[in-house]
Amino acid sequence: MGFFVVAVLSLTMSANAQEAEPQASDQATAATDAHDAPPPKKPDRMFGVLPNYLTVENAGDASVVTTKATFRMAALNTFDPYVYPFVGVTAALAQLANQEKAFGRGPGGYAARYATSLADSSISSFLTSAIFPALLGQDPRYFELREGSGWRRAGYAASRTVIMRGRSGEAQFNLSGIGGNGVAAAVSNLYYPSDGHGTAQTLARWGTQVMWDAVSNELKEFWPDIRRKIHHGSHGSAEYAASDSGLYD
Repeated sequence: MGFFVVAVLSLTMSANAQEAEPQASDQATAATDAHDAPPPKKPDRMFGVLPNYLTVENAGDASVVTTKATFRMAALNTFDPYVYPFVGVTAALAQLANQEKAFGRGPGGYAARYATSLADSSISSFLTSAIFPALLGQDPRYFELREGSGWRRAGYAASRTVIMRGRSGEAQFNLSGIGGNGVAAAVSNLYYPSDGHGTAQTLARWGTQVMWDAVSNELKEFWPDIRRKIHHGSHGSAEYAASDSGLYD
């Protein structure tokens, strides 16, 4: 299996003797501001477990997402420590259902199912949250509606499976999600056993990834309401705003 690693950014700096003193002064000021600033807030976790880095609760306050930020969010989602036990549960369910029979039973079969599930999740995350959005100029974040009836919000959340924002804010077809998951399903044929390489199996994996995205959108939309009930209104949405940590800069 492979993971996508991207490192870009080179900064060019020039200085002379006349600029040295002002630069030192600016650095001192920046250091003072950083010292006085409150520590960055961590993005909220749904139910205290599921990573929620791609959600924007206050769309009006959201900054424009950058390519660097999309890769950072993809990495945070992919390598979040809670992802690994979640993958373990999905692999266990696949083991019980004896999916991909070529893997067999026993510890070896479970290890193979765990590895393929982790690869599916990781490749899909990078393709849909970083690589495709960077290539297409799209914003992979989920912007909560947070108003209207429950049915309206549920419909909005479902529609985000096929509609997303461009980086300039306009609505676009969600090619990053649909296309990214499709490519991920095709790539999975490289590490699934040969009896799982058929068109039907590939389409099934594609559909499963899209389904999980749809379920995730519903959770993201209604999580603030669930959170308020859990904490009896003791936590405001601003406390959990993912953008507070500079995640999208």
